[in-house]
Amino acid sequence: MHLICRTEDIPEREARGFETPLGDIFITQRDGSFYAYQNLCPHLQVSLEYMEDQFLDRDKEYITCSTHGALFNVEDGACIWGPCQGESLTKVAIEIHSDGGIYLNT
Repeated sequence: MHLICRTEDIPEREARGFETPLGDIFITQRDGSFYAYQNLCPHLQVSLEYMEDQFLDRDKEYITCSTHGALFNVEDGACIWGPCQGESLTKVAIEIHSDGGIYLNT
């Protein structure tokens, strides 16, 4: 298992990017649950953020692609607005351990 970070590194309704053996990913927290996705827009195959760790929209409701403004659900990565509707972000399997670590589930 590969330790990515600790749960306290990702505050509620925030997101953080990480370099991992699986490539660039980001993790976000919503209502105490953690969600991880590849940092890659399914429409243009570009990184989602325009500035480091800026993966969420202004209201911190949705994941957003800074290139064309597409919006994705936090819980399942589905595109709900923009040119990639019908597509989804690629989910990354993670495990939260009792020690507070977030690990890649490979």
